[in-house]
Amino acid sequence: MTDKKEEEDIIVAQIGDIIEFRDGLQGIVEKINENSVIVNLTYMENFEQLGMEERTVINHKRYTIIEEAQS
Repeated sequence: MTDKKEEEDIIVAQIGDIIEFRDGLQGIVEKINENSVIVNLTYMENFEQLGMEERTVINHKRYTIIEEAQS
């Protein structure tokens, strides 16, 4: 059984927010889904050296917002 209080405590990133996930990787939120966000990883200075895809999907439970988008 899922605890409803736990679900309510999740803060969902907004489009343009910079998030951090998985051992310090960072990216800009491009799209918000029900359970996840699509993140553009080209924001990172060392993106080219990482050899990763430009975008990835991150569950809302797996990231922290490090900078909110400017209104």
